[in-house]
Amino acid sequence: MSRWLKCLAVIITLSLALGACSRVGLAYRNLDVIIPWTLSDYLDMNGEQKGWFNERLKEHLSWHCTTQLPGYLDWLDRLQVMVETNQVTDAALQTRTQEAKAAIAQTAREITPSAIELLQGLDDKQVAEMNDAFAKDQRKRQEDYVKPSLDQQIKERGERMEKRLTDWLGPLSAAQRLRIAAWSNALGDQNTQWIANRAHWQKQFSAAVAHRHSPEFPQRIETLLVNRESLWTPAYRQAYANTEAQARGLFVDLMAESTPEQRQRLLKKIEGVRKDFNDLKCLKAAKQG
Repeated sequence: MSRWLKCLAVIITLSLALGACSRVGLAYRNLDVIIPWTLSDYLDMNGEQKGWFNERLKEHLSWHCTTQLPGYLDWLDRLQVMVETNQVTDAALQTRTQEAKAAIAQTAREITPSAIELLQGLDDKQVAEMNDAFAKDQRKRQEDYVKPSLDQQIKERGERMEKRLTDWLGPLSAAQRLRIAAWSNALGDQNTQWIANRAHWQKQFSAAVAHRHSPEFPQRIETLLVNRESLWTPAYRQAYANTEAQARGLFVDLMAESTPEQRQRLLKKIEGVRKDFNDLKCLKAAKQG
């Protein structure tokens, strides 16, 4: 369910910089930016539920802004120093990635009680609609990412990465484009494992929600939202480890081949993310308080 993990494939180090998906001021008003799951795509909430949800969302956003964003700014500082000092190494990227995962998990734990309460209040019709939405999601992703031939998947993956990296680094050299093509080729049929694992997670989530009034439900949802990796299929666990390693290798090599202009553009983009965070009213209020 994680959009952050999808954005992680852009370049690992940008995962907490909102994955190059949009500007912070706009994106921060969307729940899926600050938590590794989103229910709003799959649930048709009634008026009472929407009112409750919006109030809880305000509380979670306030908590996140005042307690979590300062740590993100520190994280961006460490990222910036890596680029400025030309110390973009596999070990450093692993550390930044672990820090990002810890931040995501902390936020997931914070919002899990609200998710449990919302899910327990669903009626059977809403649960059926949620399951239908899951099925539609699976069909669309199969169509977009699995149905094309493997060569086409590799080609499209490389094109998506090249487009994203051009946004962060500027025009890429021929050598950099070749490295991206090699990265995409090395991932092979990763799309198949990713989609299969997503369906596996959704199936378990649906099974849990079907028993939403049982005593075990809260613990089950916490596992599904906070400890998702424990439920991964063995095949996806292996594929994901490879995906992370390949992404780190790609970024290390691209930065090693980067020009001063590209590094300056990347630093400017990181600074832009920092400015967007600093400009949030809730963070300003927290600093003044």
